[in-house]
Amino acid sequence: MTVSSNPFTRRRFLAGAAGTAALLALPGCGGESQTPTGNQGGGGGGDPWKQFSGTTINMISENTPPTAAIAANPGPFEQLTGIKINIQQMELDKVVEKVKLDFSSGTAQNHVIYADPYQILAPLVDGLADLKPLIENKDYPPVEKGIEDFIPTQMDALGKYLDADKIYALPYDAPTMILHYRKDLFEKYGSKMESDLGFDPMPSEALTWDQYYQMAEWFNSNAKSDVKYGTGHQAKQHDSLQADFSNVLWAYGGDYFQKGQELGGISSEDPGPVTVGSDAGVQAATFYKKLIKIAHPSSTTWDWTGLADAFLAGQIAMCPNWHEFAAGEEKQFPGKVGYALLPKGPARRAHNFGGTGIGINGNAKDAELGAAWLFVNWATSPATQLMTLGSKVGGGTPTRTSVYQLPEVQAEITKSPSKYPNIRTAPTVLKAWEKENIGLRPKVPQWVQLNTIIFTELSKMLTQNGEPAATMASMQDQMQKAMQ
Repeated sequence: MTVSSNPFTRRRFLAGAAGTAALLALPGCGGESQTPTGNQGGGGGGDPWKQFSGTTINMISENTPPTAAIAANPGPFEQLTGIKINIQQMELDKVVEKVKLDFSSGTAQNHVIYADPYQILAPLVDGLADLKPLIENKDYPPVEKGIEDFIPTQMDALGKYLDADKIYALPYDAPTMILHYRKDLFEKYGSKMESDLGFDPMPSEALTWDQYYQMAEWFNSNAKSDVKYGTGHQAKQHDSLQADFSNVLWAYGGDYFQKGQELGGISSEDPGPVTVGSDAGVQAATFYKKLIKIAHPSSTTWDWTGLADAFLAGQIAMCPNWHEFAAGEEKQFPGKVGYALLPKGPARRAHNFGGTGIGINGNAKDAELGAAWLFVNWATSPATQLMTLGSKVGGGTPTRTSVYQLPEVQAEITKSPSKYPNIRTAPTVLKAWEKENIGLRPKVPQWVQLNTIIFTELSKMLTQNGEPAATMASMQDQMQKAMQ
């Protein structure tokens, strides 16, 4: 995501929860390497996957599920291509630092880049190669099922910046905030809750944020024998606080800039004025402060991992969190956790999207450039995404529509335990990624500084009893100065 500690670093927790057993083999990758279906010839009549055999390339990535899965089992790619891939995984701030040095050096120490949209793609776009000529070059294997197989909102958010005709990265990673809830507790108390509250409390597309508040308050007073608090939040002074609050801000009709969600897609060189201090922004902050007051009191000390730990410990009945925590939840509470869209606000519902694409260092040349493209193509292919989905050391999330349509994947959605635990969230995240439901932060070069302003001011409001209107006014003033 956006600062040195961000939603992706939670993957260390996820990998631990999933265990360290051997990876599933790629379909078709046993002894002999195989090319994707429909890929014939190329590269002078030979196997187009073998044309850079003997080349060595390097990838730099944050610690993420798909990278963990591939790094643990690079054999299928190396057998397919004859290319050796070295993969470095580290915290995002270290990735950004190394990428900046690499781009400025004029050489390519790292050929494949984990291109975080806020810290690398937007501010360092000139250092990334345009993938469009590689995609269209018939000497290379085609992108299986075409670019259109990627989730459309993700392609814009993760692959493009300012120019719709250029593609700087292919969608690789897709963590998304959704509602996690203890289905067993809702089934036990549902009738009584409905009688007391006057509406069906089972999370659904009809749920509003006001109703969510009422449900959380009800659990606080009526279910202490089973759960301590109705809700918990990742409201620490940290990127997680911005992520949690943004869902409410967007639902209330607010946004950070005048051009709003447009900036999270292809973006714009002119984002317009900062608008976070609008009436809608103040209303969102007012509700959010009220909600955190009845949430688990440790919420202001938790990031996403602290929140996930509390949910696993049975301390809260429901919470908004990144969908990939499903892997640990299914292990702890098999069949007892439900997943739903986040509540609606007065304007819409929104789900903070934290995905990232992978691209190529613009300094890469000749065989290293070609080899890097083969890796990017392979790493984002349907077969590889199926492998990372089932990996015991990863548990990645497919960014391809076709993977969700595979019979073996469809069969696992309702199973508990499932061999693809994160796929239990698929019906929810697929809806969350629709244009009207996705929540996109502004993809502007100054986002890291803006993000710090946002979560710092919100934290003061929550922990020092700040007034929402004054909080949002201060936030707006500081953000506007940062943009100037």
